Amino acid sequence: MYSSARKWGTFAICCLLAVVPNIDLTALNQAVPHLSADLHPSATQILWIADAYGFALAGLLITMGGIGDRIGHKKLLLMGTALFAAASAVTAYAPSAELLIAARALLGVAGATLMPSGLSLIRRVFTDPKERTMAVGIFSGVGGLAVGLGPVIGGALLDHFWWGSVFLINVPIMVVALLAGSIVLPEARAKVTGRLDLASVPLSVAGVLGLVYAVKEAAAHGLGEPKVAVAAVAGAAALAAFWFRQTRIAEPLIDVRLFRRAAFSGSVGTNMFAMFALVAQSLIFSLFFQLALGWSPLKAGLAGLPGAAGAMIGGAALAPPLIGALGRARVVAIGMLVAAGGFALFLTIGLDTSYWTMLPAMLLSGIGMGMALTTTADTVLASVPKDRSGAASAISETATELGGALGMAILGSVLNAVYRDALHLPANVPAPAAAAARDSLAGAFQAASGLPGRLGGEVLGAARGAFVDGMHGALLCSAGLAALVAVFALVTLRSVPKVIPDAVEDADAAPVPAAK
Repeated sequence: MYSSARKWGTFAICCLLAVVPNIDLTALNQAVPHLSADLHPSATQILWIADAYGFALAGLLITMGGIGDRIGHKKLLLMGTALFAAASAVTAYAPSAELLIAARALLGVAGATLMPSGLSLIRRVFTDPKERTMAVGIFSGVGGLAVGLGPVIGGALLDHFWWGSVFLINVPIMVVALLAGSIVLPEARAKVTGRLDLASVPLSVAGVLGLVYAVKEAAAHGLGEPKVAVAAVAGAAALAAFWFRQTRIAEPLIDVRLFRRAAFSGSVGTNMFAMFALVAQSLIFSLFFQLALGWSPLKAGLAGLPGAAGAMIGGAALAPPLIGALGRARVVAIGMLVAAGGFALFLTIGLDTSYWTMLPAMLLSGIGMGMALTTTADTVLASVPKDRSGAASAISETATELGGALGMAILGSVLNAVYRDALHLPANVPAPAAAAARDSLAGAFQAASGLPGRLGGEVLGAARGAFVDGMHGALLCSAGLAALVAVFALVTLRSVPKVIPDAVEDADAAPVPAAK
């Protein structure tokens, strides 16, 4: 048993280490114009500056979860914290685009250690189920809040300092977390024995990166792009080989028998599809606030915070008592239905809608997602032995990354398709400007800047209206998918008890036997 001070101290450090990467991820979007003026990267290099972090993070989550279970999550977390601080300093002072890309990839490597290790330590110190659920709810809500705070903090820094300041601010925060963590975080001897299966590492990395890259390319260039099929087939083949290997060796990187547990597999699946429905919302509303409504990045960032606050309320305040009263499957289903209602309310929002009218929809979608994702995250942690919690968290986070990438690609494609279909430009718009306007709302702004005042205004008016139609189409898809996820959760989690007994610690304790 851990003292209350030790438990909540551990929780505070883990939250801090979850906040910084999420702020860093969104603050980068605002720094790109500034660093582009300084480093003059090519269009391809700009894409890699944005994507290097996410690719490294997604590809290494499973590996880092397995390493943490073997060497101890305190040790891995402190190593990752030190690496994140060092990589942030290199990123801030990168003299070239190539070094900046490498530093961002290194940040992704460090980031891959933080989330699974943080959740594993929370799982270890919070043994009371209600306390653990509340802690996981706050932890998830803080991560969402950080995404909203990224533009706010980034905008404030860029108003007064150079672009590297959005990365350099990570250094003192990580140093404080490193010093506090070395004292406060619990020591725990790793019980997962055996060497790390090095052959499994490239298979897991290639599998995850192949699928993520295929989704991104499909979103950017369409399904007909040859690279999409190649990457998807290569990723699927690598994951199949990885799965087969995990079932045939005595010391697997991850214990695939975890998927036999309905609580684990159902929660991971629900997480993936829920993030599919959720993730595009943040991008869509960022574009809506900044481009369609003309708000500043700072104002748009502040406007999105109620959704994150709602997620914290749903996760920390509502989920724990409701699990005890209704059971896990019903809480997830109710949460997804509430979120679906919030998404549906967004269909009433237009260019002339007041911000206060948007608040109920933002709060409902946040509260519902907070209830659902907190319950599934807590179920993942509770349904596996503590000594496998790092690998379990990593699997769940990897599924979340894939779901988010799919949501961004598919729902973004829905938005673009509806936008192009709904866009009706004046007949006298030159062909190059018309093509740019049909590409995206941002393209319409660029096209309008080169047109006479009245004609440019007509183009922007048509593009803003078409964007709202596209936003409604994507959010209608989100609402429908959220409702389907509610049904999926009721089916897959129906046998999961309200309180998962600690006896699961000893279940399936024997190693996977090697094939003869």
